[in-house]
Amino acid sequence: MTPHPHPRSYDAVIVGGGHNGLVAAAYLARAGRSVLVLERLGHTGGAAVSGRPFPGVDARLSRYSYLVSLLPDKIVRDLGLDFRVRARTISSYTPTERDGRPTGLLVGGGERRTRESFARLTGSDREYTAWRRFYAMTEHVARRVFPTLTEPLPTRDALRRRIDDADAWRALFEEPLGVAVEEHFADDLVRGVVLTDGLIGTFADAHDPGLRQNRCFLYHVIGGGTGAWNVPVGGMGALTRALTDAARAAGAVIATGHEAVRLATDGRTAEVTHRHADGEHTTAARHVLVNASPHELAALTGGTPPPPAEGAQLKVNMLLDRLPALRDPLTDPREAFAGTFHIAEGYGQLAAAHARAAAGEPPAAPPSEIYCHSLTDPTILAPHLAARGMHTLTLFGLHTPARLFADDHDTTRDRLLAATLAQLDAHLAEPLADCLATDADGRPCIEARSPLDLERDLRLPGGHIFHRDLSWPYAAEDAGRWGVATAWPNVLLCGAGAVRGGGVSGVPGHNAAMAVLEERPGDRPVSGAPGT
Repeated sequence: MTPHPHPRSYDAVIVGGGHNGLVAAAYLARAGRSVLVLERLGHTGGAAVSGRPFPGVDARLSRYSYLVSLLPDKIVRDLGLDFRVRARTISSYTPTERDGRPTGLLVGGGERRTRESFARLTGSDREYTAWRRFYAMTEHVARRVFPTLTEPLPTRDALRRRIDDADAWRALFEEPLGVAVEEHFADDLVRGVVLTDGLIGTFADAHDPGLRQNRCFLYHVIGGGTGAWNVPVGGMGALTRALTDAARAAGAVIATGHEAVRLATDGRTAEVTHRHADGEHTTAARHVLVNASPHELAALTGGTPPPPAEGAQLKVNMLLDRLPALRDPLTDPREAFAGTFHIAEGYGQLAAAHARAAAGEPPAAPPSEIYCHSLTDPTILAPHLAARGMHTLTLFGLHTPARLFADDHDTTRDRLLAATLAQLDAHLAEPLADCLATDADGRPCIEARSPLDLERDLRLPGGHIFHRDLSWPYAAEDAGRWGVATAWPNVLLCGAGAVRGGGVSGVPGHNAAMAVLEERPGDRPVSGAPGT
């Protein structure tokens, strides 16, 4: 816990020390602004952290967020971050049973192997050809859209012109994603693999007319201009450490254990009241950047909260003594778990799970996906654990909205975890339980977090990992030039709830800093701000 910082006035106070707040702090401090970061918890990072969840076991897991795609190289270069990612050799593996035999779809490991896997599953080259065509379209969109994330917001028409592909615009921006999936693909399992990128942390059907699934899909396929999802070397905590170091080296003051409780502003100057172990303190600032949800901003200012948000995922971390064998004899588990391992994510299965959850019942066959960080980056394990062949598994369950947990949280979470693992076990040659490591107290190394757990631990509204439904990456009403504006000129959103927020990207932190820095010199804060 950091003691109370001595200065009572700063150019910028940042509420929340998650990765976006640290990005903003580093940019502003490097530009010569005085910056104070207030973090409620005893550490920085928010959801982008690593931890040792299992007592007596030296394994540092990315407990909440785990892969990197949307973090621009520009931010890494600009801030001189000591941070690296590694590409996964396999994109995905989806087990299934066809004609009474276990098989699966392996994507990755080279074009020949992927084509052969499609042909073995579907009996022809049709689906593979459609796959290549579809993802050529998304890659074209990615190359055009991703660079705009760290630029002032384009208008909708300007972004459409930049994409310059009427069919792609229609498929991704105008019609429900299910239309494009069904137009391109015939196989139920292939359709499901494509659709899953539209459902991560988003509770929607393929044909939801509100197009939430489209926005989610878009952010999942544009990262880096390619859509690739990479493994952070050292775990997600390595990014937080690099950002914390960069912000402090530039002169930012980072105060952990300081919870912002009130924000008052007249639009030119502001005061942030924050609570610490030694009492409440008030700090003045010209700008306040809120690296928290729009719901938290409303609570700080006494304003009207936005519509309720609802997360829809079950997050599970595991440590294994060994990777389980698969029922599919043609696939090595080291390859299957290196990419995204899809479970119960056929197109029909996803629709059934959504319909059941929308009716208020936990899915009978919960869809989920798993990946193994330690196959690509063993540095998160102590050397003696890696030498023994131990591995991490991270599971992300879909279509488990917060509403399901409202009445009997622990029982529902335990039931969903058991049902989810049963779906995985159906494709394994041995029960996963037999492969789980045990901690120092002899308990299995597995932890599950529901949306309500995430709301409690991280103050994500309704457990929504994006703070609210994702926005389109173009100009929105009241979002301002950079997508970070609020009702007050000197209060900016710099977290996932901003336009072009969501995911581990640093983009809203960068954009909030740019909004501050492009002000005219005459708009800089004065030394006589309230509270000095």
